[in-house]
Amino acid sequence: MQISISDPILQTKIFILGFLFITLVTLRKDINRHEMLISHTNELKGVAILLVLFGHVGYFLSSDNRFLFPLSIGAGVGVNIFLFLSGFGITVSMLNKKLSPWAFYKKRLPQIFIPMWLVLTVILVMDLILFQKWHPNSLLLKNYLGFYPRADIFIDINSPLWYFTWILFYYLVYPWIFVKKYPSVSALTLFLITTVLLSFKLPVVFDVQKLYILHTLAFPFGMIFATFLHLKPLSEIRANFYFLRESHKKIIYILRYVLMAVLSYAIYYTAINSGIGQNLKIEQIMSMITTLSFVALFLLKRYKSEFLVLLGIYSYEIYLIQWPLMYRYDFIYKHVPAGIATLVYLFVLILIGIIFNRIVKKISLHK
Repeated sequence: MQISISDPILQTKIFILGFLFITLVTLRKDINRHEMLISHTNELKGVAILLVLFGHVGYFLSSDNRFLFPLSIGAGVGVNIFLFLSGFGITVSMLNKKLSPWAFYKKRLPQIFIPMWLVLTVILVMDLILFQKWHPNSLLLKNYLGFYPRADIFIDINSPLWYFTWILFYYLVYPWIFVKKYPSVSALTLFLITTVLLSFKLPVVFDVQKLYILHTLAFPFGMIFATFLHLKPLSEIRANFYFLRESHKKIIYILRYVLMAVLSYAIYYTAINSGIGQNLKIEQIMSMITTLSFVALFLLKRYKSEFLVLLGIYSYEIYLIQWPLMYRYDFIYKHVPAGIATLVYLFVLILIGIIFNRIVKKISLHK
């Protein structure tokens, strides 16, 4: 159920101070900075899951939208980051070793389906034990097949999983349109297929189709970014950059921090002026600018937060369970002030993510 917070602004300050402390304590010098390595993609996934969590808590779980503001305004950007990184990661993998559609499905689909099935089963058991509630069999069949046609955050089994259906669509289409020699053309093809498809009325509620439209740019942009990093001339640019960095340390130092300041302002401005509730195209473009600014900022910085990396490693499991846990099965907010409770939930979600991840690995080994 929704939570009532007596002083949401104070609780937000308490949370921000606690979160900043944890983040700063876990900062480490990044020895592989300026590279799009798995540690950096995990750190970005950590940012993405936090943006989603903050949005869900601030605008839906809390009865007062002032709680976690302005951290709560970036949920859509969080989804975009996830999609961007999915497009990036799959394209990097396919550029290194192209798989046939069936080999691609065999590798990728279990990675998203098995955790979803596990979490969905746990939710159904919990609903039955705690509330003596059983959901319609027709709905369960759709959900187990990966089809989540609604996103009503208060009545659906697990409303944030509208995202699962969208990423599943990308996974099903991707290996058929990807051409290793022309990955950028593949990205454009995927975007055009998506745009044409979304011009028709799909068997989902209107609000979910709007979410699909809002997030059509991120996955293809991830593909293009992977293509750019894979280009051979880029290695020469990097070599020249490293030479320039050594010969003009002060200039590069100043330029980097000026650019980081500009990117930080771009994130702030586009997040505050996101166009939510006004024009879908403006909202889509603003969200994409924020997403790309986050990626660029994280590539420029010299330190990484191990806490964000940890959140990112288990971000998928956390995404699957976070809303039912906090809304239906809450055992922390009702006993602890909201600012502290939100911090505690971050660690609880990481712990649950680790447990689910290990269970899934054992299941996968015994397939």
